[in-house]
Amino acid sequence: MRSVKCGRTPPRVRQFNTAMLKFINYLHGSELVASFQKLCGLCAVEDEDPTCQGPLVTREYPVSEPGSKDTSIRKRCENGQLNGELTKSGRHDNNSNYKYKTSEYNGVASRDPLPQYQVGSCLLHCLFLLSAELGHELFYISFLPCIHWNLDPFLCRRMVTMWAIVMYIGQVMKDKLKMPRPLSPPVVKLETRVNAEYGMPSTHAMAATSISFTFLLSASTRLQFPFGAGLLLAVTLSMLVGLSRLYTGMHSALDVICGMLISAALLMLTYPLWDAFDHLQLTSPLSPIVALVLALFLCYSYPELDHYSTTRGDTTIIVAVSAGCSMGYWVNKQLGQTYEPDGGFPLPLPALTGLALARGSARFLLGLAVLVGMRSVMKSVSLWLICSWHKVPLHDLNARREKKIEVPYKFSTYITIGLLNTILMNRLFVALNLL
Repeated sequence: MRSVKCGRTPPRVRQFNTAMLKFINYLHGSELVASFQKLCGLCAVEDEDPTCQGPLVTREYPVSEPGSKDTSIRKRCENGQLNGELTKSGRHDNNSNYKYKTSEYNGVASRDPLPQYQVGSCLLHCLFLLSAELGHELFYISFLPCIHWNLDPFLCRRMVTMWAIVMYIGQVMKDKLKMPRPLSPPVVKLETRVNAEYGMPSTHAMAATSISFTFLLSASTRLQFPFGAGLLLAVTLSMLVGLSRLYTGMHSALDVICGMLISAALLMLTYPLWDAFDHLQLTSPLSPIVALVLALFLCYSYPELDHYSTTRGDTTIIVAVSAGCSMGYWVNKQLGQTYEPDGGFPLPLPALTGLALARGSARFLLGLAVLVGMRSVMKSVSLWLICSWHKVPLHDLNARREKKIEVPYKFSTYITIGLLNTILMNRLFVALNLL
């Protein structure tokens, strides 16, 4: 009998592992992203690719407003402040963005603009830029309340809850895994705000998948519509947002694929609990207390990095909105005014009459104006109060990025937005005969 040697991996297993590692590296590589961009007609001018035809676009770093403290990248480079800002204890995180940024900053210090790029297809360019906006704050602050005001608060509640769960897990995974975004060059980067964030997983892809399929699964029991058409729309929106992250150069294919798979897994794991959670959220006397305390705990226990990243602030915004909405829905339930359609589900889709469209548009525009206005007021007031409490200048950008200031001012601002959206807006619409 042949003896089996312990501790050795069979050759076929080693070959499989090697092949899988190569495939994963290929999916995470910057060359794949650059190839997709070129396929869509987007390429850097210095590539001298004859297949890229289109108008030249030059992007430069923003310049500080006159009279304000110049904290622009160019000025900080000239003053030799950059290395101190990007490092702590003399080291970087293992993030290629800093290697990329260092070369860019050196270029900016000599007054050179960022690399130019050509857009070969205006249609694809606009499509992907628009799709990328579906993962930004403007979309969330308009689309989710619009569903609440014009369709069914039940659907908004479900989407906000799953959006917060998925986004918090995705943001924490980013800062724990610390996997870099694609390198530039060869990738053309069309966004700069989140370039200091890590890449894995793509939270744009996670949010798009979560919102699209939560809406599909929840609406199927409330409204009459062809499920196949809804499924096609959900898949299309998720794919467009995912591909937009490749086109803008902000994520690798692996980031996007993992983001979608993680979101799908979370949906499948939580779906059986949706009804039970919804019941507790609306009826338990502890619901608003738990929502507030849990949200504060998650925001203040968010993982620390050795450099500033927008992930903590963005996560605070999402968690605060979710907490505010949860508390607001609980208040509405206690008052007996949920503004949800009465039984007989699934209901037919609302008729798109001229009057219905006019009133729906009025609700949307008025509601958006009120939310944006309140956000501006609350941001200014809360920031002034917290900066005064800590005795720091209001316009000190570095101080505003500290946890003791960033978390409470963003939390107070956006929990107010959640409460305003769920409690007051529908009552305002009723008073104005818009609902």
